Amino acid sequence: MKRTVLTLQKMKDEGQKISMLTCYDYTMARIVEKAGIDMVLVGDSLGMTMMGYEDTLPVTMEDMIHHTACVSRGLSDTFLVADMPFLSYHESNVQAVHNAGRLVKEGHAQAVKLEGGAKVHGQIRAIVDAQIPVVAHIGLTPQSVNAFGGFRVQGKSEQQAKQVLEDALLVQEAGAFMVVLECVPSKLAALISQKLHIPTIGIGAGADCDGQVLVYQDMLGMFDGVRPKFVKVYDTIGERMEAAFRDYDKEVKAGQFPGEEHGFAISDEVIETLY
Repeated sequence: MKRTVLTLQKMKDEGQKISMLTCYDYTMARIVEKAGIDMVLVGDSLGMTMMGYEDTLPVTMEDMIHHTACVSRGLSDTFLVADMPFLSYHESNVQAVHNAGRLVKEGHAQAVKLEGGAKVHGQIRAIVDAQIPVVAHIGLTPQSVNAFGGFRVQGKSEQQAKQVLEDALLVQEAGAFMVVLECVPSKLAALISQKLHIPTIGIGAGADCDGQVLVYQDMLGMFDGVRPKFVKVYDTIGERMEAAFRDYDKEVKAGQFPGEEHGFAISDEVIETLY
């Protein structure tokens, strides 16, 4: 069944958990959908996982549209959300609506996600008024990494906790149909999930959110470097891929691949005419 904003809301209302994974290409989209994942996020995390940047800030609208369109061609039932990259919605409501529209029209996304709470209240409202569903993103917002002074848990102090809660209520009031809570203390995320009527998706926000999202390279053990505390590694696909590549390299250099079974036959008579 095709997931929509209505079916996702129904899942929260009925107490069903929502699964979400990042995805950046057609091949992986097909695998994710076959696994039954409810939502796919084409995250600007592709700047780090696919393009090799140190953070998400260099990612452009063209990058996001390209990858979103690739993923869309691999999905039929899974709900598709695309990130709005840094400085694609910060300047004005007009800019925000224009770029959100591009992700829907050119990238074939069903919804867009943008970071921030009170500061982007107006942009969320404008995009929703343009009939484009919005997923909000509060707590640790990676596009604000320089302002935060690094990737830090948000909402641990009383003042911060009140701000995160206020942001959650404001993005709901602005019309967001869902909100991602990133690196927020579990009890705070649970309280927010109780107070909001829209679904919450956690990443480093505990088990009481209405759903969870992970970067697929992290949960498959494919991404080198520091592993966030909130990541559970479900398989070491990266190690198995490397082993397969090593076997291929060894067989090629030893003349073992390709074997006769991997080739195509031609009669000796035809070959003899070529000498």
